[in-house]
Amino acid sequence: MVTIKEIAKQSGYSSSTVSRLLKDDPTLSITSDTKQKILKTALKLGYERAKIQTIMEKVALLFWISDREELEDVYFKQMRLAIETYAQKNNMEICLIKHEDGLEAIPKDINGFIGIGAYSAKEVAYLHQLCPFGVFVDMNPDPDLFDSVQPDTKRITRKAIDYFIENNHQQIGFIGGTYHNPNTESDEMDNREIAFREYMTKKSLLNEAYVFGEKHFSVQDGYDVATHAIETLKGQLPTAFFVASDPIAVGVLQALNEHHVAIPADVAIISVNNIDVAKYVSPPLTTFHIDLDELCKTAIDLLADQLISARVTKKQVFISSELIVRKSFIPNA
Repeated sequence: MVTIKEIAKQSGYSSSTVSRLLKDDPTLSITSDTKQKILKTALKLGYERAKIQTIMEKVALLFWISDREELEDVYFKQMRLAIETYAQKNNMEICLIKHEDGLEAIPKDINGFIGIGAYSAKEVAYLHQLCPFGVFVDMNPDPDLFDSVQPDTKRITRKAIDYFIENNHQQIGFIGGTYHNPNTESDEMDNREIAFREYMTKKSLLNEAYVFGEKHFSVQDGYDVATHAIETLKGQLPTAFFVASDPIAVGVLQALNEHHVAIPADVAIISVNNIDVAKYVSPPLTTFHIDLDELCKTAIDLLADQLISARVTKKQVFISSELIVRKSFIPNA
């Protein structure tokens, strides 16, 4: 067990100073450099973060998600709240910066950042110049510069297709949204659609008429796209749809129900995220559970590791998921 005396000896400061800092003594007056040296020494020696009571790092939470997107997709709101919770548990002071605030709103004295949303190459270059220690959650605009932690959406997509095939579905469709590329200011194919097309092509099952990835990720978008699919295919729907997210799937269910399409008898549905509402819609959604707590905890752990060790090598972590079976698709036992 690491002692105060060992930290004091290694850092070059008195045991009294070290003890008062770790206990967050408000009367202690030391420079920021001294504070960081003592804290980094303590952590490198193996002193538990949970025992340190003072704020250890100032971290910018860059929330590049619009208010509308946050309202329409609870996934991002839950992510933001979880990041704030785990940062607090790790004695990190969080400074929330939204896209509309701009990069200039980021304090110059931050120790690191957590990024949520889509970032342009120009913004990434600015961030790297401002602070080399950062973690992107859910995507990574530049894996050579920063760490990231993401759900493995490519694997989720392949697993959904496999589940359908194993249950005798050959006509499999896709309903999803688009990715807005901040570099080109254009809407592009989302990773889930890319993975769907690649894997279905490999299985010799891809039917372009069954692929719908034209809008964003809201309930209304799901309703609109599914309605368009029903009208376009004129009753010749695929027997199964993989839907890119739960909010889209809620809208898809609404459209199918209005057109008297039986689920899962006529069309089976698998979705992604497992947000709370998934269990209350009709029928309840079979969906892949993305462990947001683990996603956000890992992001904080990666950032803490960078700050302690000044690690140069970048890490890309993918979080696994599990299928939560409800009534929109029930695989054979």
